[in-house]
Amino acid sequence: MTTTQSWVESANDAQCDFSIQNLPFGIFSDASNREARVGVAIGNQILDLSVLQAAKLLKVPGANHATFASPTLNSFIALGKAAWAATRTQITTLLQADHTTLRDDAALRSRALHKQADATLHLPVHIPGYTDFYSSEEHATNVGALFRDPNNALMPNWKEIPIGYNGRASSVVVSGTEVRRPNGQIKLPNQERPVFSACRKLDIELETGFIIGQPSKLGTPIRCENAEDHIFGMVLLNDWSARDIQAWEYVPLGPFNAKTFATTISPWIVTMAALEPFRVQQPAQAPEPLQYLRHSGSHAFDIQLEAYLKPADAAQAMRLSHTNFKYMYWTMAQQLAHHSISGCNTNIGDLMGSGTISGPTRDSLGSLLEMSLNGKSPVSLGSGYTRSFLEDGDEVTLKGWCNGDGYRVGFGSCTGKILPAIKMA
Repeated sequence: MTTTQSWVESANDAQCDFSIQNLPFGIFSDASNREARVGVAIGNQILDLSVLQAAKLLKVPGANHATFASPTLNSFIALGKAAWAATRTQITTLLQADHTTLRDDAALRSRALHKQADATLHLPVHIPGYTDFYSSEEHATNVGALFRDPNNALMPNWKEIPIGYNGRASSVVVSGTEVRRPNGQIKLPNQERPVFSACRKLDIELETGFIIGQPSKLGTPIRCENAEDHIFGMVLLNDWSARDIQAWEYVPLGPFNAKTFATTISPWIVTMAALEPFRVQQPAQAPEPLQYLRHSGSHAFDIQLEAYLKPADAAQAMRLSHTNFKYMYWTMAQQLAHHSISGCNTNIGDLMGSGTISGPTRDSLGSLLEMSLNGKSPVSLGSGYTRSFLEDGDEVTLKGWCNGDGYRVGFGSCTGKILPAIKMA
């Protein structure tokens, strides 16, 4: 079987995240046009969909002149699955190696293609709501063993429902945005009352997220077997976590300031169509979930995931973790079905985080909390660097990709650098 090639040569590199089989959507601007608009990543370039539409090379049902000149993807996403498919098909055709319409029109090509290195990438969607789940059995077991009886690490409800909490959409930021170390209340073990302090146990959470593409009505649950129809695509997600603030505040209502200060997502949304070839069977679930959480077939995806840490004075980043999305116990469909079972409605652009993704081995853990055993066993990064938790100046980068036959469907990177806390009087 011959792998489809593109006339954009950089897209044909087997290690390039943005092959013609991928075509993720995002929002960009550049020096030639400061207005944020819709683009598709192809190789080391960005294809400007507003230019294609103006040239009448992109005809999408329901789209108007503003759809691809918009600073968010929400208007395009709202057109629905038929429009997503039509757009993807037309772009694929235009970019194929033997298709001459765009390839051989130098003037149009110069307006439609922009180097990623010269562009500014923006938050790809307006996010009305954000929910974070807790769906990795390995992660939940590791955390439970740290703070409870290791023989009963999982809470009794964990294998019955996809645990989640409503997060803060206003502090979701795009990759490259610096993250300020939060302040808050911390309860030290040798003091009776809490102290006000900058976070001393700042952590990463290696996650993915999915973007709602088809809304649901208030009072109408989404059926598990149909839930994936409501998903536009996926992003990388780092749900930064202040572990010491969280330890004091989470009882009885769960995370609050320990999570609200920042959540970073990657700028490119990889569509479910691009991920379809990498569908695999999810882990066995026992006990069998209640009826509303059941679906047949395969609902996990073979997505390789890595986390890197670069200290401020280090020459290069060092790998913290290599794990895989396929380990997740609860699927995206089950998460969404449970989220809506009460009648809670969802909106276009809503973001749903997977929860920290950890694998079965020590080098596949998704948080420093697990890696360092809550600070008791610092992690060696190599070159003389160690970490229990993040230090000021540390830069964390998440990467993710699926390996095809001679091509890659990747997410690019999700990066954030830690700034010192604001000093309070």
